[in-house]
Amino acid sequence: MPSDSPTRYGTIAVTLHWLIALAVIGMLIMGKYMADLARDDPSRFDLIQLHKSIGITILVFSVLRLVWRLMNKVPPLPAHMPAWERFAAHASHVLLYVLIIAIPLSGWALASSSPLGIPTIWFGTFEVPYLPGLQGFADQHAAEGAFRGAHELLGDLMIALLIIHTGAALKHHFWDRDSVLMRMLPFTKVD
Repeated sequence: MPSDSPTRYGTIAVTLHWLIALAVIGMLIMGKYMADLARDDPSRFDLIQLHKSIGITILVFSVLRLVWRLMNKVPPLPAHMPAWERFAAHASHVLLYVLIIAIPLSGWALASSSPLGIPTIWFGTFEVPYLPGLQGFADQHAAEGAFRGAHELLGDLMIALLIIHTGAALKHHFWDRDSVLMRMLPFTKVD
């Protein structure tokens, strides 16, 4: 079913969750790889364009996911969960939503503030406009550096949060033996 139910997330939420999760993990790996590339590496330009295209796509899907989440009641957490664990679950989900939107926005700001002025061509089809107000700084290199630092810091925070999120889901499945993980897995049934 497309909508969420009292026992599990619906098809739309599950699909967006896993598309975004896989794209974010791929982007974190790609970002770390690109950070180690030499500036004159011939694959660097194409990788950066691909990274920016996927990042814009993640941003769009993340906004759609957030809107869907706000419009649909999510399945409740198991009744046995202590208050601190419920708080941690809600706080980590809020932070995940913040990061899946803030990371692509910071990358877009990085591209928009670059003194090189290289356009972002979304998968080779159309030019993504710069975010307004990010050109014309007295020190454009410093502005670009600030956005680069923010983008990298947010990416590192996402890595840490993904480890926690994945660990918590596995803990619920294998230790608590509840339905927390199963309700977000595709092609599963939760009673």
